[in-house]
Amino acid sequence: MPEFLRKLNFADQEPYLSHRFGVFFFMGGALPNPIDLRFQRVSGLSTEVQLETVNEGGENLHAHRLPSKITYNNLVLERGYIIGSPLNIEFNATFSSFKFSPSNVLVTKFSESGIPIGGWLFMKAYPVKWSMSDLDAHSNSVAVDTMELAYTRFQILRV
Repeated sequence: MPEFLRKLNFADQEPYLSHRFGVFFFMGGALPNPIDLRFQRVSGLSTEVQLETVNEGGENLHAHRLPSKITYNNLVLERGYIIGSPLNIEFNATFSSFKFSPSNVLVTKFSESGIPIGGWLFMKAYPVKWSMSDLDAHSNSVAVDTMELAYTRFQILRV
C-alpha cells in the first residue's frame, strides 16, 4: 500500500510524540515574536462545558443537565530562565505597573520531520501568574520560569 494511503487509514496511524512543539506569540499585530518560542513544557490545554441542572416539576426520576457556558484553564508555559526577551518585558510590565497587552498565542504540534500537524490558537492571552523554580546552592539544575496566561477562548487547529 502506498505511504500516502496508509496515512489516510486512521487505524494504522501511530500516535504523535508530545515533545515536538513550538509556542508563537503574536504581540501587537501579526508578526510572531522570534525570541520567545522555545519552552520545555506547555500545560493547561483543556476546556470544559459547565452544566446547569434543571429540575422538571413532577419528574422525580431525573433532572435535565443543560450546557450553560464554556470554561478554560490557564495556559502554563515553562522554560529555562533567560534574560531580555519580549515576553519577560511584558510580564514585568504587567506585574510592576498593572499594564496589560493581550496577544494571540499559537501552540503548534510538529511531526517528526518538523511539519506542523496541528495546534491551538489562544486569543487575547495576558499574564496572570509568574513563578521561578527554587534557587538551591546544593543543586545543579536549570532555573525554570513558569508563566501562566489567561485568555478569552481558544481554537483547535488540525492540518
